[in-house]
Amino acid sequence: MIDKLEFFIVLARERHFGHAAEECGVTQPTLSAAIKQLEDQLGVILVQRGSRFQGLTPEGQRVLEWARRIVGDAKTMREEMKAARKGLSGHARLAIIPTASSMVTALTVAFAEKHPAVTLSVTSCNSLQVLSKLENFEIDAGITYVDNEPTGRVATVPLYAERYQLITSAGQGLAERQQVTWAEVAELPLCLLTPDMQNRRIINQHLSEAGASVKPTLESNSMIVLFSHIRTGKWASIMPVNLAETLGVEGDFRAIPIVEPDARHIVGMIAAPREPHTPIVSALLHEARIFARSLSA
Repeated sequence: MIDKLEFFIVLARERHFGHAAEECGVTQPTLSAAIKQLEDQLGVILVQRGSRFQGLTPEGQRVLEWARRIVGDAKTMREEMKAARKGLSGHARLAIIPTASSMVTALTVAFAEKHPAVTLSVTSCNSLQVLSKLENFEIDAGITYVDNEPTGRVATVPLYAERYQLITSAGQGLAERQQVTWAEVAELPLCLLTPDMQNRRIINQHLSEAGASVKPTLESNSMIVLFSHIRTGKWASIMPVNLAETLGVEGDFRAIPIVEPDARHIVGMIAAPREPHTPIVSALLHEARIFARSLSA
């Protein structure tokens, strides 16, 4: 039953029998047979079939919720027993929003020092992808905004408040100011994150509230790409304070606080809401709480 539920979760995510079979490491007939057996066992149709995958039935949607819960609990049990025998080991998977890339090292370094037998992977995603990957068991935890757009039912550890600065080069307009307003920033040639990023939606919101229209002349989903364009002296950008500091805004660059308002948005670690968590998730959340306390001390 667990194997069949895992197949079903992957099929719901991939929405394609062939892709799901490849992801699960089985043939398409094997996957199809497993889903049919699951339907027979439960006495309901789970998948709308035609010449291709057409979606889940209402019963399929409900079974998907149960499948995620059951598979998650089974994984937690296996990992807890493994940790009891051998200590914490395995692989920890994190997905983070791009603006959190400057602070995640504080967490990963502390985690790796305490749990040397655990390898780590960190993937940069937009906030919606972080939630989707968490829901589909593709990651163990995520770092994203927790106070701006709905995150649904998740375990949350607030980490820090993200504040914003104008990043520009010396000699550009406003470069010698001690602070600038959102309305003034809107008049500059801006390079910003793409609209699928929540940071960009936050920036759009504050510019709009200041009565300014959002007209970036360059967009990217990479903070490094944005910074490299600021270096040319032809663009300015809006970046979180902590990220600008990590990228080394100095020399010919200026980092100027943006006010009216001095906006703040909370970034935190999220994990699946189930209890108990897997040992790896528990360890990640523990490090997140330590990190948050160190900032508030």
